[in-house]
Amino acid sequence: MDSVELESIDFIDKFDATGSNQTGMRDRNERLVLTILRRVGPLAKAEIARRTGLSAQTVSVIVRALESEGLLKKGDKVRGKIGQPSIPMRLDPNGAYFFGLKVGRRSAELILVNFVGEELAHIEKTYSYPTPEKTLAFVQSAVAKICGTLSDIDRSRISGLGIASPYFLWEWANVIGVAPSAMAAWQGFDLRAEVETLFDFRVFLGNDATSACGAELTFGNIEKPLDFLYIYIGHFVGGGLVLNGALYAGRKGNAGAVGPFPMQSGAGRQIQLVDTASFIGLERRFADHFDDPTFTLDPNAQWHLQEPDIFEDWLSEAAPALATFIASACSVIDFPAILVDGNMSDDLRTVIIERIFTALDDLPWSGLLRPDIIAGSLGPRARPLGAASLALSRKFMLEA
Repeated sequence: MDSVELESIDFIDKFDATGSNQTGMRDRNERLVLTILRRVGPLAKAEIARRTGLSAQTVSVIVRALESEGLLKKGDKVRGKIGQPSIPMRLDPNGAYFFGLKVGRRSAELILVNFVGEELAHIEKTYSYPTPEKTLAFVQSAVAKICGTLSDIDRSRISGLGIASPYFLWEWANVIGVAPSAMAAWQGFDLRAEVETLFDFRVFLGNDATSACGAELTFGNIEKPLDFLYIYIGHFVGGGLVLNGALYAGRKGNAGAVGPFPMQSGAGRQIQLVDTASFIGLERRFADHFDDPTFTLDPNAQWHLQEPDIFEDWLSEAAPALATFIASACSVIDFPAILVDGNMSDDLRTVIIERIFTALDDLPWSGLLRPDIIAGSLGPRARPLGAASLALSRKFMLEA
């Protein structure tokens, strides 16, 4: 594959300002230090001061405060050729815990993660379609069950719950295959507010695919450019938008929605990208093949190897549709890279990315910069981790 040179994120450039040494800015400066350590890794205080522009004294005060709160801990001494050994500071995994609730079209998941994104607990419930009542009952019982396994100290470290859910759930009834009345209760239902009444910690809500993009930013382990478009392929297809190293959610939180992108079918009908490039189309093909209307895809299964003809039939439509969307997006913002991830195995993701890249060859690129296509690093974990990252980011990271 062709590639473009990826930029490493310069945090001083990203935040468009260095830290402030003035009083009253402690919260912002603490967030800045925590964000740099999360994105870069352990650093000595002198290096933190260099990257932030804060004085050595200010950094020392911040580090001591964060260490006393249990958010930072000392790493092993690093001996250089000259002078005293330095002691890098790193995030303390047990500094804070976060719940992440993923509300999907076929299942709900609740996870508990620590301060560095390690999963401590996971509960999942499947259903034919989601309802507000089922969702509230699930999150209440799942949180209680997980909290029952924690010590008093660990329970005190829970710092919030994030919800990653598709927006406009009531509009997807026909696509899911249920009566519109079954999903109508979602219209006007404030999921975040209702969940928050159940607990004594803050609750945050985000679009599921945008939240998955946020998880890649917060917990992902691949090199990423400052600007990229993120595409998440699951039962439906969605995405997220990253500009200057920060997640851009838009005025209503729906930027980079991806799925509603308008297209034409092979028969000339007006459709959306979700109709062609999401796994619901692949699942229907398998259901017809096996004459089983209840058939559901296993995200870990090697579908492209088990039934190559069925998979190829879906991919021959999905890859060109995704390529068309990517070219259209690059005509608006010159993204150096497109990150592709989804509710699938790594092998399947590789096949899909290769076919998207090939489909880009069939499009006119005159006047446009062709992006690289990069695999995300979180796969099926991206959405629940994205939910948890909502709570983490709002409390402990510099977001703009």
